[in-house]
Amino acid sequence: MRREKRREKIEYELIRSKRLTIALQIKDGKVIVRAPMKASKKRIDKFVDSHYEWIEKHLAKADERRARYDAIEALTSEELQELVNQAQSIIPSRVEHFSRLLGVDYGRITIRNQISRWGSCSSSGNLSFNCLLMLAPSEVLDAIVAHELCHRLEMNHSKAFYSHLLSVYPDYYKWHSWLKQNGGELMQRNPKKR
Repeated sequence: MRREKRREKIEYELIRSKRLTIALQIKDGKVIVRAPMKASKKRIDKFVDSHYEWIEKHLAKADERRARYDAIEALTSEELQELVNQAQSIIPSRVEHFSRLLGVDYGRITIRNQISRWGSCSSSGNLSFNCLLMLAPSEVLDAIVAHELCHRLEMNHSKAFYSHLLSVYPDYYKWHSWLKQNGGELMQRNPKKR
């Protein structure tokens, strides 16, 4: 009779809240369990155990991604400055183009070396963009610029927001998807991430 291989106990971080269900998340190579306030430890452990294969698969993916990221060389300060210079010469004309299409105004344009955001738009219309966008295809830059300028019409991500966005940039989802798949590796080039 073949004995089943014994599973290792999965360590996890538990976050309790007023939620109604138990949920799993893999973040930075760690397992996070979100559970209702009154859920018993036994119930939570049983839930985690029932998702053992899913957890193992996603932890392995996180390890692979971390190994890939560790192999990526960070940009030098000179290379970063060159990206900032490129962004300062390219981004304002793309902002002007999409602001005309949308019929919106905007405030200052700032180019930053950020570790987690590609762009932002303040309620007063000031725009900020990550210089690392210069490492992505130009279509990705346009997707981010159009996205941020649409916040001049809707300061949310509602259906109306996406309606405006797709009216001026129909390929938005294609390039947003590209950035989701490849953006982590681009961000890893930032020396601040080390």
